[in-house]
Amino acid sequence: MSNTVHKGDLQIAANLYHLVQDEILPGTGIEAEAFWAGFGHLVHELAPLNRALLQRRDQLQAELDEWYQSHPERPWPQAEYQTLLERTGYLVPEGDDFTIGTSNVDDEIARVAGPQLVVPVSNARFALNAANARWGSLYDALYGTDAIDEQHGCERSGDFNPLRAGRVIEWTQSLLDQSVPLAAGSHASVSAYRVVESNGQRRLEALLSNGDRTGLQQPEQFAGVGGEQDDIILLSHHDLHIELHIDREHTIGQLSLAGVKDVVLESALSTIQDCEDSVAAVDADDKVGVYRNWLGLMKGDLSETFTKNGRQHTRTLAPDRSYRDPDGNPFTLPGRSLLLVRNVGHLMTTDAILDNQGNEIPEGIMDGVITSLCALHDLQSGQPRNSRCGSVYIVKPKMHGPEEVAFTNRLFDRVEDLLGLARHTLKVGVMDEERRTTVNLKECIRAVKDRLVFINTGFLDRTGDEIHTSMAAGPVMPKEWNKDQPWLNAYEDGNLDIGLACGLQGKAQIGKGMWAKPDEMAQMLATKQVHPLAGASCAWVPSPTAATLHATHYHQVSVPERQQQLRQRERARLEEVLTPPLLATSLSAEQVQAELDNNAQGLLGYVVRWVDQGVGCSKVPDINGTGLMEDRATLRISSQLLANWLQHGVCTQEQLMETLQRMAAVVDVQNAADPAYRPMAPGFDGPAFQAACDLVFRGAEQPNGYTEPVLHARRRQRKAMDAVR
Repeated sequence: MSNTVHKGDLQIAANLYHLVQDEILPGTGIEAEAFWAGFGHLVHELAPLNRALLQRRDQLQAELDEWYQSHPERPWPQAEYQTLLERTGYLVPEGDDFTIGTSNVDDEIARVAGPQLVVPVSNARFALNAANARWGSLYDALYGTDAIDEQHGCERSGDFNPLRAGRVIEWTQSLLDQSVPLAAGSHASVSAYRVVESNGQRRLEALLSNGDRTGLQQPEQFAGVGGEQDDIILLSHHDLHIELHIDREHTIGQLSLAGVKDVVLESALSTIQDCEDSVAAVDADDKVGVYRNWLGLMKGDLSETFTKNGRQHTRTLAPDRSYRDPDGNPFTLPGRSLLLVRNVGHLMTTDAILDNQGNEIPEGIMDGVITSLCALHDLQSGQPRNSRCGSVYIVKPKMHGPEEVAFTNRLFDRVEDLLGLARHTLKVGVMDEERRTTVNLKECIRAVKDRLVFINTGFLDRTGDEIHTSMAAGPVMPKEWNKDQPWLNAYEDGNLDIGLACGLQGKAQIGKGMWAKPDEMAQMLATKQVHPLAGASCAWVPSPTAATLHATHYHQVSVPERQQQLRQRERARLEEVLTPPLLATSLSAEQVQAELDNNAQGLLGYVVRWVDQGVGCSKVPDINGTGLMEDRATLRISSQLLANWLQHGVCTQEQLMETLQRMAAVVDVQNAADPAYRPMAPGFDGPAFQAACDLVFRGAEQPNGYTEPVLHARRRQRKAMDAVR
């Protein structure tokens, strides 16, 4: 590594060193020399343990592969298989019941259920949009998406369609009737809202079109007023807030009998600022950009200037929102989403810092230290911009079993010692997305029981790991078939069952996965209610608009009540979780080719942007032209499925190569309007197409089926090629 700075046992890329030295450390109270020395000691202690954990992964997979190959019979002996898992330590003994002891957790995580955004922190504009998505206009979200159909003159075309706006108002009034019902009548019949005093108390009164007066069915749902002229009415339901904006002179307000120009919902309660799957950060330059944006969020000074529709805009963090309660006392509500930061997992190393032997250090260790150091600016500001409870929230992905979770706990201990933080200031979110974590989830939680604030299920990565774990067992079923398999249902249910049994309710989030169709909001409204109904206190959405629409589901479902109901069911069966998604029927040639086409097209559509443009998460058209949010998790499924089918003869190498080349031409056409796009056809010799080939033809040998080693290598290749042009 050239252009480095030597500090103690570490060689640090100069740009990263100066970021830490000149921008992050000042104001933290930490002396620079002590920081670098302590960082070096931490790396010296923990890097060998990290490497040993990765070797353990490989050892366990080799033992599984050997067993699969020696047991070709179907169905295989389940009891013998489970004995193997116990003997090798893949499945650990489950200990006594316990309750997590996490403290100092903000309400957005511990107590209130609602949507959760995930956004690449490498993109400052996206990061700010997500942070500011705590509040969102329901009128805008409905009007601007397919949530309201375009039939009967309600098209979205043109500057403004009053018929469509009327449908939006009707939809919203129906939600208000469900969430904050009146004692009599409907919100659709309200001609005026006003605050009146009765028996020494102020309450909300609604004047109906027939001249009657009524109030809220539950008067305590009136939380206060805001705005310079008290023209914002604040309501509360399921601990989520709703603002009614009154302006009879406004174009929209004139369409509402009560003059309501907008209804604003508390939307993305929390946001994961992502350093991992949605980010393409392969070297020190990239990591500096990631850390600088996270630092700006923690300092509160991140801004981004951009041009939209010919006009220049500057985006900054939103301020808190001010109100007066029913007694006239001023109070505020957070104006921003509570921010978590997702570090990378244990797998990758980075040349941004080398140890005293010249080895790249684990990237996850570097993330843990530097993102926590940035967060000191929030903790020490005196007026916290993020956590009001003095905590730092770090989501840790792709951990395999209790040993790896315990290693994360030890890492966080050492980071707290390095930064002078009280024990368990650093909170952890454990992503249940690897099979060895799923089957040992209770013991994984135990390993971080005093700092745990989050568990979730992630169907995408979990499916990718399921395929790789069973790579040698036989051909797996097409990826869409997995959604109806016993292992998946048991996995989803078991996550909640174990989380509730370990006392997460009221202390930590239990989450569900991403809605991957950002343009399909009508479908999301019709189906994503299943997540709060499943007891999830948060679920992932791809945009601020989606967060506002998904927030309506948390008004329709009381998650605490639902969790209490679900506590009564039997715990999901381990035997079902351990049933792999193997193909039990033969497929026609047409079915095989359709699956090859679908996976190859999606894989190429994502990889070409990642490798050639450094875009870690994007809306990629599928083979039918539907835009889907793709990240490395979806890539892991497609690459592992194709590698599995190739290994077991479902397809041939020649057939797969022909499919990749044909689909590359399709992806080229889909991206023809992008001036920065580099076509893959007809040469098929660029780093992006070669990355796709590596992921498929060498997919079985990738560690746990992860795509990062190939993507990083090919992205670096592309950057080197661009540098000499």
